[in-house]
Amino acid sequence: MSDCLFCKMVAGEITPDIVYETDSVLAFRDINPRAPTHVLVIPKKHIPTLADMTEDDTLLMGEIMQAAKKVAEMEGLADSGYRTVFNCKQDAGQEVYHIHLHVLGGRAMQWPPG
Repeated sequence: MSDCLFCKMVAGEITPDIVYETDSVLAFRDINPRAPTHVLVIPKKHIPTLADMTEDDTLLMGEIMQAAKKVAEMEGLADSGYRTVFNCKQDAGQEVYHIHLHVLGGRAMQWPPG
Protein backbone atom coordinates (compact mmCIF):
# COMPACT_ATOMS: atom_id res chain seq x y z
CA MET A 1 0.00 0.00 0.00
CA SER A 2 1.48 3.32 -1.07
CA ASP A 3 0.47 5.25 2.06
CA CYS A 4 1.50 2.62 4.63
CA LEU A 5 4.57 3.56 6.67
CA PHE A 6 5.67 -0.05 7.12
CA CYS A 7 5.14 -0.89 3.43
CA LYS A 8 7.45 2.03 2.63
CA MET A 9 10.06 0.40 4.87
CA VAL A 10 9.62 -2.94 3.12
CA ALA A 11 9.96 -1.18 -0.27
CA GLY A 12 13.15 0.58 0.82
CA GLU A 13 11.63 4.07 0.62
CA ILE A 14 12.26 4.55 4.36
CA THR A 15 15.23 2.95 6.10
CA PRO A 16 14.47 1.63 9.59
CA ASP A 17 17.08 0.39 12.07
CA ILE A 18 16.84 -3.24 10.96
CA VAL A 19 17.52 -5.97 13.50
CA TYR A 20 16.49 -9.04 11.51
CA GLU A 21 15.14 -9.79 8.05
CA THR A 22 14.00 -12.73 5.94
CA ASP A 23 12.19 -12.94 2.60
CA SER A 24 8.83 -12.52 4.35
CA VAL A 25 9.54 -10.74 7.68
CA LEU A 26 11.25 -7.51 8.73
CA ALA A 27 12.22 -6.59 12.32
CA PHE A 28 13.39 -3.12 13.28
CA ARG A 29 13.77 -0.89 16.34
CA ASP A 30 10.72 1.12 17.35
CA ILE A 31 11.30 4.88 17.00
CA ASN A 32 9.35 5.49 20.23
CA PRO A 33 10.61 2.68 22.51
CA ARG A 34 8.60 1.67 25.59
CA ALA A 35 11.41 -0.49 27.00
CA PRO A 36 15.22 -0.60 26.69
CA THR A 37 14.70 -3.08 23.85
CA HIS A 38 11.66 -2.46 21.66
CA VAL A 39 11.63 -4.12 18.26
CA LEU A 40 8.73 -4.40 15.82
CA VAL A 41 8.36 -7.54 13.73
CA ILE A 42 6.23 -7.12 10.61
CA PRO A 43 5.23 -9.26 7.67
CA LYS A 44 6.40 -7.87 4.36
CA LYS A 45 2.89 -8.59 3.09
CA HIS A 46 0.46 -5.81 3.94
CA ILE A 47 -2.23 -6.99 6.37
CA PRO A 48 -3.91 -4.06 8.16
CA THR A 49 -4.94 -5.78 11.43
CA LEU A 50 -5.05 -9.21 12.99
CA ALA A 51 -8.77 -9.18 12.18
CA ASP A 52 -7.85 -8.99 8.47
CA MET A 53 -5.78 -12.18 8.45
CA THR A 54 -6.96 -15.19 6.53
CA GLU A 55 -6.16 -18.85 6.94
CA ASP A 56 -3.63 -18.37 4.12
CA ASP A 57 -1.63 -16.18 6.53
CA THR A 58 -1.14 -18.93 9.12
CA LEU A 59 2.39 -19.86 8.04
CA LEU A 60 3.39 -16.20 7.80
CA MET A 61 2.19 -15.57 11.36
CA GLY A 62 4.31 -18.49 12.54
CA GLU A 63 7.30 -16.89 10.82
CA ILE A 64 6.61 -13.67 12.71
CA MET A 65 6.65 -15.58 16.00
CA GLN A 66 9.90 -17.35 15.05
CA ALA A 67 11.41 -13.99 14.14
CA ALA A 68 10.40 -12.61 17.55
CA LYS A 69 12.19 -15.51 19.24
CA LYS A 70 15.32 -14.88 17.16
CA VAL A 71 15.22 -11.15 17.89
CA ALA A 72 14.95 -11.87 21.63
CA GLU A 73 17.96 -14.19 21.40
CA MET A 74 19.98 -11.68 19.36
CA GLU A 75 19.13 -8.86 21.78
CA GLY A 76 20.09 -10.90 24.87
CA LEU A 77 16.53 -11.17 26.21
CA ALA A 78 16.00 -14.93 25.94
CA ASP A 79 17.21 -15.80 29.44
CA SER A 80 15.74 -12.90 31.42
CA GLY A 81 12.46 -12.76 29.50
CA TYR A 82 10.57 -10.49 27.18
CA ARG A 83 7.05 -9.51 26.24
CA THR A 84 5.39 -9.82 22.84
CA VAL A 85 2.30 -7.78 21.99
CA PHE A 86 -0.03 -7.46 19.02
CA ASN A 87 -2.42 -4.49 19.18
CA CYS A 88 -5.55 -4.82 17.07
CA LYS A 89 -7.37 -1.63 16.08
CA GLN A 90 -7.85 1.71 17.79
CA ASP A 91 -9.03 0.72 21.27
CA ALA A 92 -6.05 -1.60 21.65
CA GLY A 93 -3.64 1.16 20.67
CA GLN A 94 -2.77 0.15 17.11
CA GLU A 95 -1.28 3.22 15.43
CA VAL A 96 0.04 1.81 12.15
CA TYR A 97 -2.46 -0.32 10.27
CA HIS A 98 -0.01 -2.99 9.13
CA ILE A 99 0.14 -5.82 11.64
CA HIS A 100 3.22 -5.78 13.80
CA LEU A 101 4.44 -7.67 16.83
CA HIS A 102 6.16 -5.68 19.56
CA VAL A 103 9.12 -7.42 21.24
CA LEU A 104 9.88 -5.62 24.50
CA GLY A 105 12.53 -6.37 27.09
CA GLY A 106 15.52 -5.20 29.04
CA ARG A 107 13.53 -4.42 32.19
CA ALA A 108 10.90 -6.08 34.38
CA MET A 109 7.43 -5.74 32.86
CA GLN A 110 4.35 -4.81 34.88
CA TRP A 111 0.95 -6.52 34.82
CA PRO A 112 -1.66 -5.65 33.82
CA PRO A 113 -0.03 -3.86 30.87
CA GLY A 114 -2.69 -1.41 29.88
